[in-house]
Amino acid sequence: MKTLLFMLSGLLLALGATAQTKPAELLLLGTFHFHNPGADIVKTKSFDVLAPKAQAELETMTNRLSQWHPDKVFVEWDWNNQAELDALYTLYLGGQYEQAIQAKYPKPGQRDFYLKNEIIQLAFRTAKKAGLRRVYAFDYLKTTFPFDSVQKAMQQAHQEALQQRIGELFKKVEADQNRKLSTLSLTQLLLDFNTPASMRENKGAYLDLLNKAGSVESFAGPWLVSEWYRRNLYMFSVVQKTVEPTDQRVLVLAGSAHTAMIREFAQHDSRFQLKELKDVLK
Repeated sequence: MKTLLFMLSGLLLALGATAQTKPAELLLLGTFHFHNPGADIVKTKSFDVLAPKAQAELETMTNRLSQWHPDKVFVEWDWNNQAELDALYTLYLGGQYEQAIQAKYPKPGQRDFYLKNEIIQLAFRTAKKAGLRRVYAFDYLKTTFPFDSVQKAMQQAHQEALQQRIGELFKKVEADQNRKLSTLSLTQLLLDFNTPASMRENKGAYLDLLNKAGSVESFAGPWLVSEWYRRNLYMFSVVQKTVEPTDQRVLVLAGSAHTAMIREFAQHDSRFQLKELKDVLK
């Protein structure tokens, strides 16, 4: 029996080695939200992505990204609403996008998302130049982010020092980002958002601070952290299950807090080999 199991194990390993394809290059492009909806805990200034200088930079960046020849582009859009993304990208491919948005959303506040969003400005532009017929949605929105519960748990546990550390971190991140938004070019900003230091900062607060929130009997902190991990794991799962064996290069565009997490997951998937943004834009 042991001999048979050993032979079967060897056969499965051999089949796995045969089926394994060359790893696809995976470029995780972490960004800030160009249209700045103010939905994040840390509040930052807006960046005028429609300004001529920013638009010129976007042309250069998307030229280089498209010349990298991505086979698939994924964006932070509800995976369950692919049809709407398809409709928008079809308009974009046909040169009718801006006209359609202006007609549908006459008020600036309504149309900002559709005109300024990084999905349109970066992903659609890159995908069109690369000759891609589709842009893929991969966000998963059916999770929670119960920060109010975490704050309440810290208050009940008298964790004043932890609350202070979290508050100081938020203030530091807000000040740093506002300074960079005021002084750096768009290209410099995106390169900065994708440095190892920025990625460590994006992930660190969850385990170093938020996971400790509450008394021993309370799991409000770990619950928030686990929900954040779950959302990003589900997002990465969509990428894993959508990428085909023939795909050689995959671009994933999302908020830098997401890409920092997804990078950790991708390092353990033999299907992917991480590609750095600085090497594509140089």
